[in-house]
Amino acid sequence: MSRTLVRAGLAVGLFACVAGALPALPRAQELPPMPVSVSPPVRRTVTDLSEFTGRFASSALVEVRAQVTGTLQSVHFKEGSFVRRGDLLFTIDPRTYQAAVDEARAQLEVAKTRFDLTRSELGRGQELRQGGSLSESALQQRQQAFLEAQASLQAAQAALKAAEINLGFTRIESPISGQIGRKLITEGNLISAGAGAAPLTTIVGIDPIYFYFDVDEQSYLRYRRGLGNGGGSSTPDKPIPVKLALSDETEFQRDGAIDFADIRLDPQSGTLELRAVVPNADGMITPGLFGRVQLATSAPYEALLVPDVAIQSDQTRKVVMTVGDGDGVVPKVVELGPLQGHLRVVRSGLAPEDNVIVNGLMRARPGAKVIPQAVDASQPPGPPAGAPAPAAR
Repeated sequence: MSRTLVRAGLAVGLFACVAGALPALPRAQELPPMPVSVSPPVRRTVTDLSEFTGRFASSALVEVRAQVTGTLQSVHFKEGSFVRRGDLLFTIDPRTYQAAVDEARAQLEVAKTRFDLTRSELGRGQELRQGGSLSESALQQRQQAFLEAQASLQAAQAALKAAEINLGFTRIESPISGQIGRKLITEGNLISAGAGAAPLTTIVGIDPIYFYFDVDEQSYLRYRRGLGNGGGSSTPDKPIPVKLALSDETEFQRDGAIDFADIRLDPQSGTLELRAVVPNADGMITPGLFGRVQLATSAPYEALLVPDVAIQSDQTRKVVMTVGDGDGVVPKVVELGPLQGHLRVVRSGLAPEDNVIVNGLMRARPGAKVIPQAVDASQPPGPPAGAPAPAAR
């Protein structure tokens, strides 16, 4: 038993000697401060914007119908082209209506002759009556004949005017300027007149063009209260400017103005319909297309903005990393506003003198030391250095 204890003691002593002879293991070295890009918040006058979707519609829609019955003689437009008000579209066979005009003109000449004759007889009768050569009853007869002739002349003039109007209706002209559709009736067909008759074609007004969209109740209230003092009221003398984009456009580059708001909120959907007028001189926008509109929901105000890439999420909070005293990373909880280009409005949580880390966030740990390098955050970020150019399409 004593020999076992002696051997164990010798083993422990030998291990201690060997361990003492080995060199000490080095400690893990701390990482040096890493460079990060910093910038103070951008101070700018901004306006809160809301985005809505809607559909374009024509500013005018006319179904062209004939106002007289007859045979369609010729068509004078190219289907799908742009026509101006007063352009000749269709011609109805005018021969019957020209004959009616000639007959009415002849009746008018007869009525003029009778009118001149009765007026002359009335004048002579009045002279004879003064000399006692004509009885009172005879004079009254001449007066009655003159009045009848005068009425017949007026009726003949009206009949001629009506016949000329019907003759003019054989030339169907465009009532508005716009884009015309296809012809619905071909030459040689007998067409009827009136509101119940089949339309000959359709014309839509596309310059300007309308854009209808619905805003929810909360956006509408925020819009009215944000502008204040009735600033959200749209009148013909004070339209509200907006920006629009088509479904395949990323930027809102088209100008428009709200000229109409519905008089009541839809109780089922909780939305209010608005209408914007959009210039469309090039005819690019066709009725029925979808689009997007940006609408100001506040008056202009001074705000602090930071690049949207500088914002991080911490569970339910939004955080930006700043560089404090001693070049240490200090996180700050912020309340965010709308996006303005590549910058995000910060409603609270930042001071104008804070240095916000906008690049190198992977190296920015709370409390870690960094090397701040100033950049201009107001400029949109460009492609990384050395990045390949996009391939040509």
